[in-house]
Amino acid sequence: MTGVITASEPSWTAPFSGLSPRQFGKLITALRREGAAPVRRGRPWSLPLEDRVLLVTAYWRTNLTLRQLAPLFGISKSAADRIIDRAGPLLALQSRKRFRRDMVLIVDGTLVPTRDHEIAEQSKNYRYSTNHQVVIDADTRLVVVVGRPLPGNRNDCRAWSESGAKTAVGTTTTVADGSYRGTGLVIPHRRHAKDEKLPAWKQAHNKSHKQVRARVEHVFARMKTWKILRDCRLKGDGVHHAVLGIARLHNLALTG
Repeated sequence: MTGVITASEPSWTAPFSGLSPRQFGKLITALRREGAAPVRRGRPWSLPLEDRVLLVTAYWRTNLTLRQLAPLFGISKSAADRIIDRAGPLLALQSRKRFRRDMVLIVDGTLVPTRDHEIAEQSKNYRYSTNHQVVIDADTRLVVVVGRPLPGNRNDCRAWSESGAKTAVGTTTTVADGSYRGTGLVIPHRRHAKDEKLPAWKQAHNKSHKQVRARVEHVFARMKTWKILRDCRLKGDGVHHAVLGIARLHNLALTG
């Protein structure tokens, strides 16, 4: 059975991975260097590494069911399922370990509708979702840390510490919105009384804070062009691997 979509045809790369052929080639080279395609005994994969990676990114980007996607690559549904389970984690972004002293980060939480009710809870959008704490570099807009997913009914203040994002960031200066009150992060000035008026310097600070913090919202908008982040059918750690993998693809698309 011959598939329609293949990484050997460069025209398929951009629409199904969000990367140019050159960027996709850099990703494959990095994965080989990380040991993603070891020579092992037993039955070989039905697709080469390039096509397996393209299948995973196509699944994340289109959110087609495996019954729809597998025939496009000329394989069975079960084979596609195994490829996503094995190759998905290989694409995961590795959180940065060290940060420059003058570095400024931005954190915010985003909700991903998730059908696995063992890890998701009803959230403010009235859907079963998971809360993902995403930290970016304020200058480059690159994702540097992604916390473990938590139930969607956890507020950002609590999710910041429980997801592991706080530990990963350490003492690095981090900007956040008002929902992170009491965490020690840089948040907007608040009024202590309903009729209180903030002084001009606090209003100016809040305005610049809002402009800087908007960058993380732009990152979320880019990441959610991968439709799996709008309705994730994966179970267990699947949603976490998807967010990490999409973060890596986002970074690669920015840096070229």
